Amino acid sequence: MEEEKLLEELNKFTRRKLSPEEVYTFSVILCDNEVDRDNEKFTVKSLEKLSRLFVGKTGIFDHNAKGSNQTARIFSARLESNPERKTSDGEEYVCLKADAYMVRTSSNSDLIKEIDGGIKKEVSVSCLALKKTCSICGANVSKQPCRHIKGNVYGGKKCFYLLEDIADAYEWSFVAVPAQVGAGITKFFASTQNQQETEFAETEKKLLEEIKSEVIKLCFLAYPSSSKGFEKIVEKMSLDELCELKKSLVDCVCGELKPQISAVYKEDLSRFKLGGGKQIEP
Repeated sequence: MEEEKLLEELNKFTRRKLSPEEVYTFSVILCDNEVDRDNEKFTVKSLEKLSRLFVGKTGIFDHNAKGSNQTARIFSARLESNPERKTSDGEEYVCLKADAYMVRTSSNSDLIKEIDGGIKKEVSVSCLALKKTCSICGANVSKQPCRHIKGNVYGGKKCFYLLEDIADAYEWSFVAVPAQVGAGITKFFASTQNQQETEFAETEKKLLEEIKSEVIKLCFLAYPSSSKGFEKIVEKMSLDELCELKKSLVDCVCGELKPQISAVYKEDLSRFKLGGGKQIEP
């Protein structure tokens, strides 16, 4: 009965009804909610959207969109969860599993043998995610950068980006080295997303220069005799390190060491905001 149901779903995508002898079917895990090698992860809501979008999508090789590379087609997809398995960030493991089919021909007989033999196994999806959310502060880094860098650890928690607002699914491919360890998934973002990535990098660079300038000023106020030495150190520091140093210097400048400038600098500092609209408290 199960085979008949699968064949019925499959034949929705064919011009004529195919018999079981004419087709080869197999299941594939497209993606899951685990944090991948790029320090990104799909939310369960994103996986639900992808489960609908990937039905009918073609399978190719290495994301090469040539028509001759079309190999298989997905005819059903669903989410499967494992309550006994947890992701690295403590969620119940959920994956997107799909059923795909190929028409048996003399030209794909070797590929079928490679799939059955476990040689062709890892896959990668190509989709469009409009939103990337920082797991530490919840900022939408696609539009507004924050101070957190994915892959780094803050307060014992690793920073990664949640992929949300899935707009489209393009194709899935057999690949050699996938990004996701479990499901073998890499992600593709359309040109608009690439533009947002570039804008994010430029904004982060500008923010870094602004904080460097602020830190150097604070160094001069706190330690006038050794401020030149600080300039070389500041140039090599990361955004997160600069923010921590700035906080320490503010405490120093606005404390007992320089009481006469405390009120003036506190007022100036209150107008300085870090990326994402977060004000640094003096």
